[in-house]
Amino acid sequence: MPDQPANRPATPLLDRIHTPSDLKVLSDAELRRLAGELRAETISAVSETGGHLGAGLGVVELTVALHAVFDTPRDRLIWDVSHQCYPHKILTGRRDRIRTLRQKGGLSGFTKRSESPYDPFGAAHSSTSISAALGFAVARDLGAAPDPALGDAIAVIGDGAMSAGMAFEAMNNAGHLDKRLFVVLNDNEMSIAPPVGALSAHLSRLYSGAPFQELKAAAKGAVSLLPEPFQEGARRAKEVLKGIAVGGTLFESLGFSYIGPIDGHDLDQLLPVLRTVKARATGPVLIHVITRKGKGYAPAEAARDKGHATGKFDVLTGAQKKAQSNAPSYTRVFSDALIAQAETDPRIVAITAAMPDGTGLDRFHDRFPTRCFDVGIAEQHAVTFSAGLAAAGMRPFCALYSTFLQRGYDQVVHDVAIQRLPVRFAIDRAGLVGADGATHAGAYDIAFLSNLPGFVVMAAADESELVHMVATAVQHDSGPIAFRYPRGEGVGVDMPEVGVPLEIGKGRIVRAGGRVALLSFGTRLAEVEKAAESLSNKGISPTIADARFAKPLDRALILQLAAEHEVLITIEEGAIGGFGSQVAQLLAEEGIFDNGLKFRSMVLPDIFIDQATPEDMYATAGLNAAQIETKVLDTLGIVGIASRRA
Repeated sequence: MPDQPANRPATPLLDRIHTPSDLKVLSDAELRRLAGELRAETISAVSETGGHLGAGLGVVELTVALHAVFDTPRDRLIWDVSHQCYPHKILTGRRDRIRTLRQKGGLSGFTKRSESPYDPFGAAHSSTSISAALGFAVARDLGAAPDPALGDAIAVIGDGAMSAGMAFEAMNNAGHLDKRLFVVLNDNEMSIAPPVGALSAHLSRLYSGAPFQELKAAAKGAVSLLPEPFQEGARRAKEVLKGIAVGGTLFESLGFSYIGPIDGHDLDQLLPVLRTVKARATGPVLIHVITRKGKGYAPAEAARDKGHATGKFDVLTGAQKKAQSNAPSYTRVFSDALIAQAETDPRIVAITAAMPDGTGLDRFHDRFPTRCFDVGIAEQHAVTFSAGLAAAGMRPFCALYSTFLQRGYDQVVHDVAIQRLPVRFAIDRAGLVGADGATHAGAYDIAFLSNLPGFVVMAAADESELVHMVATAVQHDSGPIAFRYPRGEGVGVDMPEVGVPLEIGKGRIVRAGGRVALLSFGTRLAEVEKAAESLSNKGISPTIADARFAKPLDRALILQLAAEHEVLITIEEGAIGGFGSQVAQLLAEEGIFDNGLKFRSMVLPDIFIDQATPEDMYATAGLNAAQIETKVLDTLGIVGIASRRA
């Protein structure tokens, strides 16, 4: 490596590491030094790019130990969620690009199969690692011969992710199949928010008292995996722990040999345990390690979320470098509007799945602690729990990111829609979200909700409309209703003092014009208005309408626009099959196309769009103002240089 810039840490040992094989020649003392340098490099890199900081800092020693002991990439190392993978990326040949994290054309903020052979399985949503690792283990035993040949499978999963049903489904199956498989439970007492539930309480009991401190060395290994001279002492210590703190019986009942808990920041514990299980394991093994999110960086350790996700920051102080906005965030607007409604309606309750801060429900909880429920990383349960509340006469608001709502879709269909239960879905992070890339894009909810009978689907064009949509959802008791809104700040419109319920299925004309009608669904309305201004300068003055509803459609408005204009174009921040498809179906049924209407639908393209700024992502998608203008000119048959701007 060349000399480090003045603002970057000195890392003489890390500079010698190009692939994990380089760790094999280091002594244990050198591995401890390497961990310190790796932590410093991770902090430095994320200070320049922003990203998920706390989770990676919590697994620095674990990352070093796993790569030092196992033979990656032959041994498949699978990180659950994988937002903790930055140290892993540094050690696996990507250090020269680590300061491109989450940027256009740069490294993904998650593991990604196309990026490196050291990323055998992509992630970003939680609780998938054990299922995937079991797939690798079974394929190995069936004689699969990929390049490189399959070795061991190791899943690293956090205590928050372990609370999801899918993780236990996988463990139950793995225990039944009895395949050699390693699951590292990275227990930091914190996922994104503090963990909730009985499992978290069980794990806390395992290391809350003196027995762990006094007996950890003797009890760290499964008895059958230890050398014979040590087995009797370990067996006695393990029984003591079981009697006092329940021990590993929860996992052993699922067929796993349980090892732990051990200190995940102590390489003198990690390395011997990993070497022992690698040498002796025959079936599934769970290694329970205790770590601290944000470990080794005081500002992260002191933060409420332990530095879960940060913007660019000053390394010395931890102060984030965020631009100030004059407009409130959509999440804050939703939170304020829901609190205002709940002040006068005791039936309003709020549900989220491990994202109270991200959805704004932390503030709702502060005001109404008995009416707010964080169910942990369990979207399926969140949806059906909300359905039960609705069936019992409450007015539940289930607040989830669009990308996470996908995980509860079966429950949306069977438990909510078929029963016509009035669950209110507040869908945050709708559309393209920027640095988190394709895995977190809110691209599909319009399509997968609009095809459900009896569902009401709304999208806010601005923050003022969002306030009215919250009020609309409160009063809608005849069936399920959803409203979507993007990440980030609003557009700066005047805000109403109180939300006024909208008439279900009715849009609005924003601007009257001729020849061309632009029908917007969602916050692309601001880009539509920019395009209209530019078109007006060319002598084309479009009509602009805000649909407000993808379901039920405003049939009268759409048919009026179709009858009075030569061109009708829909614009939405969603995938094929959404609002534009609903409009096309209506126009086809009414025979409108027979009258010569030129109809076009602008949607997210049929690709997964990699991380970039939201502006760049929407340019890739073809949904910015200049591209809307180009679509109008092309549809009218007006072709020229001006119409080809990107």
